[in-house]
This record gives sequence, C-alpha cells and structure tokens, in this order.
Amino acid sequence: MKKNIWIVFACIFGFLLSSCAQEEELHIYSIIHEEETQALTDLFTKETGIKVSFLRATTGELVNRIIAERDDPQADILLGGATAYHMQAAEAGALEPYVSPLAKNIPEYALSPNGEYTGFCILTLGIGVNTKRYAQKFSSIPEPKTWEDLLNPAYKGEIVLTNPIASSTAYLFVQNQLQRLGWNKGWDYLLTLAPLVGQFPTSGSAPAKLIGTGEYALGVSYIHALAKYNADGFDVKVIAPPQSVGDVDCIAITKNTKNLEAAKKFVDFMLSPKAQELMSSIDFTLPVNPDAKPAKGSVALSEIDLIDYDLDLAASQKNDVLERWAKEVK
Repeated sequence: MKKNIWIVFACIFGFLLSSCAQEEELHIYSIIHEEETQALTDLFTKETGIKVSFLRATTGELVNRIIAERDDPQADILLGGATAYHMQAAEAGALEPYVSPLAKNIPEYALSPNGEYTGFCILTLGIGVNTKRYAQKFSSIPEPKTWEDLLNPAYKGEIVLTNPIASSTAYLFVQNQLQRLGWNKGWDYLLTLAPLVGQFPTSGSAPAKLIGTGEYALGVSYIHALAKYNADGFDVKVIAPPQSVGDVDCIAITKNTKNLEAAKKFVDFMLSPKAQELMSSIDFTLPVNPDAKPAKGSVALSEIDLIDYDLDLAASQKNDVLERWAKEVK
C-alpha cells in the first residue's frame, strides 16, 4: 500500500515539475534577424535556464498575428519592430504593460507612456551605394547625398526599397518623407520615386543585402545594416542624408501571455548592457542603454542629421498611408 502511495506521489510530483518547466519556456515572435535572435536567446537561456523558441518573420505579419491572437497568444514576446507598429498593437489591446527596473537607465524617447513596449536599440535610415556597380552605371553622376538626389530619372530600375505594407523599415522611410516635406509634397516625392524602384522586397534586411551583392546600385536601408555589410567586406558605401528619421526597435510582452514572469525576465535581459552590446557586435545597431558600448565601425548618432519625428502622427496615419500606397504604388 505504501509503495502505491509513493508511486502516486512521484507521478504527481513529476507532473508538477513538468508543468513548471512548461511555464518557463518562452515563445518569441522575432522581427530582428535570425542570427541576432539566436545569439540573444542562447545567451538568455545560458543566464536564466529558461528555454526559448522563436518564429522569425516580417513586422507586418507578426504584428497582425499578435493582434489576431490577443485572446489566446501563441507567443509571449514581440521582439523588434519600430515604435509605430508597437503603438498599433498596444491600441488593439494586444500588449501587456511592463516597466522593467532597467528602464530608469533608458532615454525617455525609448519608453512608451504606459509601459506597453520599450526600445532597445536606435534605428536610423540611410542610402546604400554599391560603388562598383554605381561607377559602371552612372560614372558621370555624383553619388547621391540627399533624399532628393534619389529622384534622378537615370536611376530607374537601380533602386531597391522595401515594401512598407510588410516592413517597418520602409514605413519609416515613407513617414520620413511625409513629415519632412508635408503630406502633399511628401506624396509627390514618394510617387515620383516609386517608378524608379527596381524591386520592393518584403523584408527590411533585403536592400542592404541586394546592394552588397551588387544586384542594385542604390537602396534605402537602416544605416546599421549597411554598416554591417561594409564591415563584412562587401562593396557598400553608407550615406547619411540630412533630414532623416530616428526611431527605436522595441520589445513588448503579449497580452494574456501564459509565461508572464519569464517574459519579464527577457525584457530585463534585452535592456541590459550585455544583451545590447551582443546585438551591436552582430548587427552594428546603437544601444539605447548608455552603459552599453556600440560596435566599432557603427555610425555614431552624432553624425546623423535627424528631423523631429512625430511617432503619434506616424501611428495615426498608418492605415491611411498604407491603403494609399497599396492603391497608387504597389
């Protein structure tokens, strides 16, 4: 009889341990590159013992997923994506507020008003040039220095720009033009540029890669992505045009997550100097934590001329902008 009781007790104890283990497995929807996601989650698991699985996809796809799944989330964390997209998810009731103890070290521009999301690295846009291809195609034309320079009709078919419907990178570029020029002149700019674009990939990482491999002479991308390809030995020149936008890549916890404590630990981890320095060492992003050192070869924020970017305006216009883009451009 005692033996049977101990067997039952062992089974119950084993079940409880199994349940606890399940609670400590974190599921992440990741917008940042797979290499960075893998390195960060490996370090997190090493430091906490919490297992992590992740799905990597585009910003638009993953934000739409967490909004659709908000009553029964399939992921605990949304990792990456510009602020406007996290604002969209927060307004849809898909994010769980959490203010990390490390938030006190983070600049105010990287913090959401109610704690639904927090920035972990700085994003700025620039122009990438494959200098070899450019010299072959446009030997008599100086390299572009400003956003207006991209409107040269000679560049038709030689520019690569991500599709803003799928990518937060391109939406940031669209808002860059709308906010620096105003609504009407901004759309004039975009509708003049669009016919010159040779490809509209869905992934924000694609333009830097396509420029680096010499498939296009010019492209719009995050400066850190261009700097990485340059550091890796690809023929990529980084140009920081005046009147660019700056934003942050954000992290958020999904509403109704089943692993809230593990999710909080991951947010804390992403705001730490160790995690931000690891990420910068891989992709040349600029950390928001002032105690974290950016990678050697990254473009300093002091070298970039930024406009006063209105995040609330970008978020409020998003549906109208993307609807017009789909109708008039792609």
